[in-house]
Amino acid sequence: MNNPKILLASLALTVLIGSGGTAIAQTAAGVPDPGHPRINEVQRRIDNQENRVDRGISDGQINAKQAAHDDAKLAREQNSLNQDAAKNGGHITKAEQRNLNRRLNKGSRQIYRQRH
Repeated sequence: MNNPKILLASLALTVLIGSGGTAIAQTAAGVPDPGHPRINEVQRRIDNQENRVDRGISDGQINAKQAAHDDAKLAREQNSLNQDAAKNGGHITKAEQRNLNRRLNKGSRQIYRQRH
């Protein structure tokens, strides 16, 4: 990457994808895309689980230690989603989606057990 324009463009893409914990799909020209369906589906699941953990805390069903553990796991899943999207031009493959969903299913069951 000796070309400064390419370096700057890749840095901007990384910042856009990694900012705010929300994955933003990019078109080939680097223009933000409203989102790829696979990314949107996984992102909704991560957001939903974060909301479930927050409701568990407010209801007194989940203690601070459990919540910190769940939040750390969800942050790792968010980071994994962002990295997968960054290496595929703002999209994730079906295999990556399947892998993320499998891990999110496990986390969802754990949150359910903590709240019941």
